[in-house]
Amino acid sequence: MRPDDPFNWSSGWRSPIYCDNRKTLSYPRIRTFIRQEIVKTIDENFGRPDLIAGVATGGIPQAALVAQEFGLPLVYVRPKAKDHGTQGQIEGVVESGQSVIVIEDLVSTGRSSLSAVDVLRDSGCIVKGMVAIFTYGFEEARQNFLDHKCPLVTLTDFESLLEKAIETNYISEGDLESLHEWKNNPSTWKQTSAES
Repeated sequence: MRPDDPFNWSSGWRSPIYCDNRKTLSYPRIRTFIRQEIVKTIDENFGRPDLIAGVATGGIPQAALVAQEFGLPLVYVRPKAKDHGTQGQIEGVVESGQSVIVIEDLVSTGRSSLSAVDVLRDSGCIVKGMVAIFTYGFEEARQNFLDHKCPLVTLTDFESLLEKAIETNYISEGDLESLHEWKNNPSTWKQTSAES
């Protein structure tokens, strides 16, 4: 937690806390648990798709693990089309009419994740939904996913993270008010913290 030296996000928001799911890849037991939970979540919520798609970059390794577990083809979606080679935005082979589950590591506003959904739909895929490891649970993300008619299911969320952080003494009870203020208004928290 760094309220006095916030993390900068690509969206321009500043955050007192950062959830780095990429680190889980370094721990085989945790990596395996996450893969198994994503597979179970897909089975329970969407059924078996034809294809697994990862969102670059954080969703790619998780998608690869999940595709391997299912024995399904894998693609990943770049944030923008390459300016060289085939100039594609989807890496891998997709066929019109394939059902797809999109894998993401983390959802904040949902904009970059849903951009990948749009690219897949434009290529003729039927996106059944998205599974992510974590979401901050922002209202903006909830609305973005509703507007895109893309169901989102996550393994965990901001409130669960805070519970665990308190339990393990990573943060104190006194930190909770500041964290909830940020979560309730992340786009203006930057100005509020700068004025303090």
